Formats: sequence, structure tokens, C-alpha cells
Amino acid sequence: MGTWNLTCLAVVASLLATASPASAQDAGDRDRGLAYAQKVCAECHAVRSGQKLSPHLGVASFQTIANTPGMTGTALAVWLRSTHKNMPDIMIDPQDRADVIAYILSLKD
Repeated sequence: MGTWNLTCLAVVASLLATASPASAQDAGDRDRGLAYAQKVCAECHAVRSGQKLSPHLGVASFQTIANTPGMTGTALAVWLRSTHKNMPDIMIDPQDRADVIAYILSLKD
């Protein structure tokens, strides 16, 4: 994820930071989220805590994503449902998505 993509994600995060509780992402399981991320996301992203460099140049680590100002579960849910130039169109089951979101948010400093 390049600088432009992180900027867009930050904008989405800030816009959604005030979302109502009714639209909040269902709680996920961070351990299942890590397992899913290692299986599906680690090909492109650094997914583990403390990993700084992703396997693909310019792709943000999950820790960087978690620490994007204004990052929320709702912002991640929107991001994961949207198509992006540098990200494959992966259809994530709602529970897996909730689990990955819980994991990513657990990496926030």
C-alpha cells in the first residue's frame, strides 16, 4: 500500500471515526484474525507485530495500518469491502473480516 493509499485510508478513517455504534463492526477474534492474515494476507503484507517491511515493496504493514491516525474497525471494514488498485479483489467472509479487523486493531501502539 503506497503513500497515496495510506492517505486515502486515513481520510476514510477520519470520516468514519464518528460513525454511530449501530454501524460499528461486529467483534472479532484477534487470534483467528492472525491465523487468517498469515494464510491470506502475508503474501503481500507484514502481518505480525513488530514486522516493519512487507514482502511487496510499498505495501503497508498491518502495524502501520493499525497506527494510521483515526483508524477504527468501521474504517477497516469499509476499506476491506472496497476495491483498490494495488490490492486484489478478495471476498472475505464477514466473520473472517471481523477477525482480521480485531487483529489489526490489536496491533495499535
